[in-house]
Amino acid sequence: MHQPDVGKLILRLTLGVLMLLHGIHKLTTGIAGIKGMLASAGLPELLAYGVFVGEVIAPLMVIAGFYMRAGAALIVANMLVAIVLVHMSELFALGGMGGWALELQGFFLFTALALLFLGPGKYALRR
Repeated sequence: MHQPDVGKLILRLTLGVLMLLHGIHKLTTGIAGIKGMLASAGLPELLAYGVFVGEVIAPLMVIAGFYMRAGAALIVANMLVAIVLVHMSELFALGGMGGWALELQGFFLFTALALLFLGPGKYALRR
């Protein structure tokens, strides 16, 4: 059975839904922590609102397949910023269960990158 478009849809839905849940959490609890991290890095707190683009708007684009490559690129950028600002000390670390300490961030980053190259497939609002 060779169904690459179904596979792309599964990847889109998985990445989009899992990332969107993080965005919904930030919508309901706020982004004060992100503002603080940016300020301590010498960056404007206003940039914290970009998390809503990377974790709400971009996942919705990916899920729907509407300008999916742009949505995937936004998720890639979001994850790179998160890794650089928050997780650099864990880049080469293993977690308590032996897996990569950044496996969740790596999943989001590399799945979005794969979709960027694969495209949305035929089950998309706009290909």
